[in-house]
Order: sequence, then C-alpha cells, then structure tokens
Amino acid sequence: MSRRRVQQQPLGPATAALASMIKAASAARSADLPVRRGGVVVAADGAIVEVLGISGAIGSRVLVGSAGTAAEIIGFRDGRALLMGLRPLADITPGTLVLPDVQGSAVPVGAALLGRVIDGLGQPLDGLGLPAATALMPSSPPPLLPHARSRVTQPLATGVRAIDALLSFGAGQRIGIMAGTGVGKSVLLGQITRWARADVVVMALIGERSREISDFIELELAGPARQRTVTIAVPASDAMLCRVRGAQRAFAIAEYFRSQGQQVLLILDSLSRVVHGAREVAMARGEPAGARGFPPSSLQLIADLAERAGGDRASGGAITLVATVLAESDDRADPVVDAARGVMDGHVLLSRRLAGRGQFPAIDLVNSASRVMIDIATAEHEVAARQFRRMVALAEENRDLVLMGAYAAGADLELDVALAMQPALAAFMSQDRAVPADPADSIATLIALTAPIGGRS
Repeated sequence: MSRRRVQQQPLGPATAALASMIKAASAARSADLPVRRGGVVVAADGAIVEVLGISGAIGSRVLVGSAGTAAEIIGFRDGRALLMGLRPLADITPGTLVLPDVQGSAVPVGAALLGRVIDGLGQPLDGLGLPAATALMPSSPPPLLPHARSRVTQPLATGVRAIDALLSFGAGQRIGIMAGTGVGKSVLLGQITRWARADVVVMALIGERSREISDFIELELAGPARQRTVTIAVPASDAMLCRVRGAQRAFAIAEYFRSQGQQVLLILDSLSRVVHGAREVAMARGEPAGARGFPPSSLQLIADLAERAGGDRASGGAITLVATVLAESDDRADPVVDAARGVMDGHVLLSRRLAGRGQFPAIDLVNSASRVMIDIATAEHEVAARQFRRMVALAEENRDLVLMGAYAAGADLELDVALAMQPALAAFMSQDRAVPADPADSIATLIALTAPIGGRS
C-alpha cells in the first residue's frame, strides 16, 4: 500500500506578515501590573483623615491624592481606616483617592549613609541626592532575645573626663541624659559624638528647631567625626508621627551597622519629644489617656526603643544608646523621666545650678549614676570614683551651712577634707569644650587625687 506524503504549503505574504506581527507582540508583552486596592477620603478631623475602602494593617504606608503624599494607617473606626500624614496633607477633599504604598515602611540602609543628613522618611537634607542602599531593615523589628544579647563588659571611652572617670559608659549600655534648656546639653552631646571611640555614630535630632539642627551639624559635627556619622533630622515643624518614625529609622540604621559587627553609638535627642509625638498620635486615634495625661502606648515606646539597643552575640557588634530627656531636675513627677530611668542602665543629670557657676559639663555627680560601672572598671578605679563622689556630696550638702558661717572648722574632719578639696574636685569635673581628655589619664588623675582620702580612712 503506497503512502501519500502531505507537503506543507508555503504561507502567503499576508499570512506570514500577520504571524510575524503576532510573534513580535507576544515577545513585547509586559508583565502584569500589580493590583492595588485603593480607597477614598470620606472625612477629615484635624490631623486625622478617614478613608473608606483602603486595605492595610496598622502601620501601613499609603499615598494620598494625585501628589502621592505619604501617610500612615494608625487605626480603624466604624469600618474606616484612620490616616495621619507623614507630610502636610493639603488639598484633601471628599473622594480624594488613597492608594497603598508599594515600597512599604522598610528602611533602606548601607555604608553610603555615613556622612549624610536625612529626614525621618529617609529623604536627603544635605542636597547630595538619595543615598544608595544595599539592604532593607524593618522599622520595628522584635528586640533581641535575652540569650542573644552580650553582656556589657567593655568601657566606651567618650573623651569627657567626668564621664570616663566617674560615670564610665560601657559598650552596649543605655544611658539617659536628663537636662533642661541652656545647661550645655548640646555641647556635651557634640563632645561625645566627636570623641567617643565608636565605629559608627547615628545622631537622631528629633523635634529641634531648624536653626538648632543646622548649628549642631555645622559646629558640633565638624571635622573627621562627620564622615562616620549618620544624621537623622526631624525639625519641630514636621508631623508628630515623623518624630516616632524618625527615631525608629535611626534605630534601624544602627541595627544594620551592629549586624556588621561594628560598635555603634546612637544618640537620640530628644527622647521626650519622641514620646510627645507618640502621645499626640495615640490621642488622635482615640486612645484613652493614662496617668498624668500620657496614653499607655506612648510611654511603652520608651521601653520598646531602649530594648533595641545593646550587644549582639552573633555579630559581636553593639549599640550604645545615649538618649536625652527634657527635665529641669531629677523629678519623678515627670512620667517620661520616671519611665526612662526605669529602663536605662544609667543616667546623667545636668544641673542648672552648676551651669550658673560656670562648671561645664554641668554634671550633677551626686544625682547621676552608671549601673554598669562596677562591671567595666577596675577595683581601684571604682573605689576612687566612690571616694570622689562622697567628697562632692559632703561639700554640696553643707554648702549653705558653710556660707552662712554656721560651721566651725574641726567639727567634722571628713567635711574639712571635702571643703579643702572642693576647688580641685570642681576643676577635675570641668573641661574645655574643644579639648578631649585621654581616658587613661583621667582615671590615673582620679586615683592620684583621691589617694590622700584613702589614706585618712
């Protein structure tokens, strides 16, 4: 039986051209665009905008209006999402379109941030363009578990004599600087930033006036320290929510460098303004006020941020946190001061009284403490610091009595020694703002200064 061979007929010119066009169109087909479920503005009340139809969890970022202004979902009410702007929400009308932000709230990080100044949303403030990112970090990750933390066993030299010798900081410690206005807080922070022996410094200036921010950057961060410093600046004119997000961004950046095994000094100025921003956000979404007018979530933020500092056993890096708290005195009636003291590993109180005498840094040694000093200082150093503190306390407690002439020399031999040493004690505590002190020399001088006291006891 013979087989028939079917021959394929060649395509005509028109059919071949059509097939070529179909093939080219298939090759040029773009990927499907992601579907984003948006919503519309239905109400606005002060800083809160209510949106119907938007889908997202609390903390999700959204873009409002044709300009794509950044905002965040802070809560829900009657099936509507409550938004608060991260930028001023201008030209909002009923029906304004709101879309999810596909970039989310992850924080871009990398070595390109060193030497740069950015705002609370990561946008450059130094006119040098957007910093290149090599990784993304979560803005609010879970804290390190206890077994993953390393102990504070190594001192962190700051170059400030009174701190290194009398209130020694440790790598991975959390310190609060309690200070009012005009007592030298910014100068002290600048000294620590320039002189601290850390690999990276992350400086978060939250809620300051724009002039103070520019002055601090130009004056206190001048010199080589600028190239190892990442500055996050959130001026007082920015949205309250930006204060919280700026602080969280600073911690995320610090956590990235810690994960690289580096020693990071994180300076947060000020923690009080961050908490005040969190209070405004909590009250705007209807959270009931707790004791002394602070909703519970705003004070909880202090512990949440503080727990993100510390050492990491896996990488060998550590974050040393120095956070300022606005306070005129060591007053536990201030809930922020009270909460900060409860979670910090030490506190430094700056005294207006000492600043008025011209003693800078105006550290009130008697009311300051470092809880880790016993773990990082030698026994000789720790004893000398304790003797120095006692002499200062005796002189201060009896200062009014002596000035009134109500004390007769010889009535108390230890007090006589304290009064005789008072000029030397004050001179040791004082330091020129432009001259760093070698930590080893500071400790040796302290031991030599208190040696006669030990011989008398």
